[in-house]
Amino acid sequence: MVWDQVPGRRPAEHETAPPRIGGQQQFREELTRLRTGLGVSLAQLEQASQRQGKRLPPATVSNVLSRDRLPEWEFVADFLAACGLDEARREPWQQAWRELAAVSATQASVPAQAHAQAHAEAPAAAEGQAAAEAGSPTPAGAGGPGGAEAAAASPPPAPSPPPAPSPTAPPGKPAGKSPDDVPRADGGRWKAWRTRLAGHRAAVAVCAALALAAAAGVYAFDEHRKNGQQEEQREKEQQRQDKYRKEHCGTMNPALVTEAGGECTGVTDGLDRADVFGSALEPVLTAIGAENHRATRDGHYVTIAFLAPLTSVGSAGKAKDLTLDQFVGEVEGAYTAVERANADDGPLKIRLVLANMGSGEMHWKKAVDTLAGLPKAENLVAVTGMGLSQQESVDAARTLGGRDIPMVADLITADGFDTTGIIDSPKNAPKRINGLVRVTLTNAAQLKALGEELDGDTRTAALVRTAKTPNGTRDFYTDSLYEDFRTVGGLKKHLDPMADFFFDPRGGVESILGAIGQNLCSTEHPVDTVYFAAREKYLPDFLQALSRRSCHRRPITVVSGSDTAALDPKTLTALNQDGEAPIAVLYASLPTAAQLRSPGNSDHNLYEQFLDAFGGDHHGQKFPAVHATRGYWPVLAHDAVLTATTAIRNATTPTSALPDRYAVLNHLYALADGAVPAATGRFGIDPTGNRTKVPITIHRLGTTT
Repeated sequence: MVWDQVPGRRPAEHETAPPRIGGQQQFREELTRLRTGLGVSLAQLEQASQRQGKRLPPATVSNVLSRDRLPEWEFVADFLAACGLDEARREPWQQAWRELAAVSATQASVPAQAHAQAHAEAPAAAEGQAAAEAGSPTPAGAGGPGGAEAAAASPPPAPSPPPAPSPTAPPGKPAGKSPDDVPRADGGRWKAWRTRLAGHRAAVAVCAALALAAAAGVYAFDEHRKNGQQEEQREKEQQRQDKYRKEHCGTMNPALVTEAGGECTGVTDGLDRADVFGSALEPVLTAIGAENHRATRDGHYVTIAFLAPLTSVGSAGKAKDLTLDQFVGEVEGAYTAVERANADDGPLKIRLVLANMGSGEMHWKKAVDTLAGLPKAENLVAVTGMGLSQQESVDAARTLGGRDIPMVADLITADGFDTTGIIDSPKNAPKRINGLVRVTLTNAAQLKALGEELDGDTRTAALVRTAKTPNGTRDFYTDSLYEDFRTVGGLKKHLDPMADFFFDPRGGVESILGAIGQNLCSTEHPVDTVYFAAREKYLPDFLQALSRRSCHRRPITVVSGSDTAALDPKTLTALNQDGEAPIAVLYASLPTAAQLRSPGNSDHNLYEQFLDAFGGDHHGQKFPAVHATRGYWPVLAHDAVLTATTAIRNATTPTSALPDRYAVLNHLYALADGAVPAATGRFGIDPTGNRTKVPITIHRLGTTT
């Protein structure tokens, strides 16, 4: 992250200058606060250092900043540079480091000197004391009067006052001497005086030694107290880091958030932890991290995000692994497209990040705000995926479109959920969603094909619908189906206007769908067809209800949207084992995997290439082959990312710098028919943001005969 590349402003000096730092511990803490305050993850720090020819792996950074010592300046300088501080902004940090280094050197030398001095003086003082106790002078040179060690052991004497004038000496006595001052002939007085003097000096030496010992004791006590304080600080720092990790999905990445119940949402590049979004995504996240590490080594890359609801919350409110396996295959398909794009000889590489909106897309805003706020150094040029056709996805698209970030949706099929913005605004004055394109077929295209299939039949159709998500927000997928069932010519003519049933999933579905199924037996005209304008997740319960209704022997066909592709065909087989409940399901979607691979498909080689790449080795990880063909989510995610990378390649020239979001946006709408070599068939993007050519097939499950 580079400060002058932060969107919207350049910070003042005080925002990157260190506060008044009082110690090594605080210095290390302020380095961590600087990084987290700038929103730089450890993985991003490593990448920034690599671009500067340095190496700061997350493990090294954590290890250095957790040690109870002042980091080397070389490390600090590289750390600050990777955080985006230029030389001028690093200067205050260097000054603080120099001051701490000087204090550290002084503290290291003074105790050592005192320790050596105490060891040298204590023996001398002991010898002087022993000599005094024996009543004999200490030998010169061994700490006695006049000895150098005794002088060193004793403190310097205080200056003596000037001597008072001596009185006139009595006759016969030396001037200035008292009778006691005159040595006796046997030297006894002088000997006693010397003995007392030696004892005095020895006592002084002992006192000095004791004082030094006391000082050493105080120092040792201070050191013990200091060590205790440092240990306490380390424990507090560890507790702070543990708390931070708990709040951020067990990582130090501020872009990941632990929600209530333990669900992890936010943005990762795969270099945090591979299991942040659950064990089901661990293999593909491991591959993403390894691919990103390789793709960003020389700094010549752009970033694509994949935005989706990647986790779910159980009925008890606790996070669990994905309940919809399609999301796993979807991410694997997106990754496969990135890996294929990076395998070519071009210098520009693609970095992929996953953005999790959480269960039901409830946390879309955090994920989108994080993406929109990524620093320019990461060069986010497109967002793919975009979730499902519901209110949260619309809000996310409008937020990203407001930031001029191109979007390539893979699954959204609701009519008007494209560049036109008709999805949630008046058709006569739609509010455009700039940059939103998609690679799948629309609900209108699906139901038009179904209308042509049923146009010549004689039927009586009921309509079962829901317009809400479990969050209580609008479900535009079901809204759109409902409108198309009522307006498409080949379908609306079969509708019984009195057989229109609505349910809200927030009130539970099993009982209400059972009631609706029974009501179909008592309509004025016998119902043989149901238009099901609801999500596939409710379809198994509805089919079960149909098999249990009192008129279950009456054949019935359920017509629904492309979401039905996720239905397990065995569901109908199990319901109709005895042939007493003839039920069929009809929907329009892409061709099956077998049809896409058949020679009858002119682009079958493109689908084969996708399957080969999907089933290959991904940095030691393998994706189950069945994931690629179980539903359409993996191949559509692949084609969405492929569409983005095609626009990126077209926006890159030999003489230009890295393409930005505006260049990619321009080239996204310049993709002519056939420009995208997609696994589902070649296509382009029209002015409304929809693909120019999409293969549609009618699928029938079960039988009514």
